[in-house]
Amino acid sequence: MNKIITLVLITISINVFSQNKAKSLLNEVSQKVKGYDNISIEFKYVLENTSENIKQETRGDVILQGDKYKLNILGVTRLYDGKTLYSISPEDEEVTISSESDNEEDTITPSKMLSFYEDGYMYALDVEQNIKGRKIQYVKLTPIDSDSEIKYILLGIDANTKHIYNLIQVGKNGSKTTLTVNSFKTNEPLSKSLFTFDANKYKDYYINNLD
Repeated sequence: MNKIITLVLITISINVFSQNKAKSLLNEVSQKVKGYDNISIEFKYVLENTSENIKQETRGDVILQGDKYKLNILGVTRLYDGKTLYSISPEDEEVTISSESDNEEDTITPSKMLSFYEDGYMYALDVEQNIKGRKIQYVKLTPIDSDSEIKYILLGIDANTKHIYNLIQVGKNGSKTTLTVNSFKTNEPLSKSLFTFDANKYKDYYINNLD
């Protein structure tokens, strides 16, 4: 019995240590990100679901400043000025206007991409990998909400820069989404109108206002 109790205590101690190390690392990442005026990221996005024979790979870029962002992906520009989201599709010649809800479950929006883990997750240290000479420490995030469609998320953090290298999201439906950062720039000079929607540029577009 004493051996079992000792084993349980050791296991608990290891888990607590892992959680504390993971929390400390995530705090470092959070403080680093919040110290920048703006962040420009180029990334690769891969969606896989082997059961449905789906594999979609694309590249995109996003500029973040506070809650505001400008995201380009799959030929669509998503512009969020802090209150209103504009989805601009040149192919369809359409602009969809809506209010972005930060309360949508299981949705990691660009404005939350570098801070989503601060609420709603349990975390622990996972594997450490050497990727192209970079030491990447993974943190496993498990949703506290048992009804979440997310099974878990692996957040890869560059141990040297404390920047996020990649994010691997595994869904309960078997889907796997991987976002890998190819370029990470900070405090770039930005136009004052970067996050402002100019309706004059889209006079010939169909305006779909959802609100």
